[in-house]
Amino acid sequence: MTILNHSGVSQTVFYLLGISGLQDQHMWISIPFFISYVIALLGNSLLIFIILTKHSIHEPMYLFLCMLAGDVILSTSMVPQALAIFWFNAGEISLDHCITQLLYIHSTFISESGILLMMAFDHYIAICYPLRYTTILTHSLTGKIGIMIFLRSYGTIFPIIFLLKTLTFCQNNLIPHTICEYIGLAKYACNDIRVNIGYGLLVMALTVVLDVLLIFVSYLLILYAVFHMPSHDAHHKAFNTCGSHICVIILFYGPGMFTIFTQWFGRHIPPHIHILLANVCILVPPMLNPIIYGIKTKQILDQVVHVLFTR
Repeated sequence: MTILNHSGVSQTVFYLLGISGLQDQHMWISIPFFISYVIALLGNSLLIFIILTKHSIHEPMYLFLCMLAGDVILSTSMVPQALAIFWFNAGEISLDHCITQLLYIHSTFISESGILLMMAFDHYIAICYPLRYTTILTHSLTGKIGIMIFLRSYGTIFPIIFLLKTLTFCQNNLIPHTICEYIGLAKYACNDIRVNIGYGLLVMALTVVLDVLLIFVSYLLILYAVFHMPSHDAHHKAFNTCGSHICVIILFYGPGMFTIFTQWFGRHIPPHIHILLANVCILVPPMLNPIIYGIKTKQILDQVVHVLFTR
């Protein structure tokens, strides 16, 4: 293992050390990592299969859910590497691989945020304008929204490649983490990284933060409409429709936002807390999303039972 620390010499190889301060517990930590990944892989694969093959549920909400289930690919880009670190201490990663990984992680985070916003919009239309739902959210519009979400996520994150490529990494090349993160990697540069931090904050403000605000506004409008409904049955049905989505929102934004802001500002937070939360926001949502929607959504639950138990 080589550590370069000569001014002007830019490193091309880094070493991911896993969870700082808990290296002696890596074998035990790997168990929930592995189990969570297997559950996420099986659950999301089943969910995608059911939504794509059952034409009876080819509605915008389920198509958005299918897009959201694609986040299991994010876990696939991270978990095998983490397990290699935990089991074999194989944490060597090239700078280009590191940049590619963080590009994919952050762009997927932004795309998932956009999907959650569109799901909130779907619920708003379904509850506030039920008679116009099919004419507003057509399959064509749903597909265009999916493309726009993809272009927004990669379009805003792609400049990070150029910002990182202009840096000289001449400090310690040991990264106490299981994955590469944008600001976490930039901190190893000898250059002034204020532009990197500023661009990161700008991207967050124009994507994830804006999405959260719009989701909040959507649910305010939904609540206003729900409380003006005449029957308690309508109230129950509306809240049941939104319940799964609210759970997923809390699950996604909670640890995700916390780990991003602690990377920028959390100097007094123990490193292992930040690392664990960063892994939680990648591992837990893909694992629990299909479970939450499978239990709360009757159409999906019926199809799961049919696929698994009907011969």
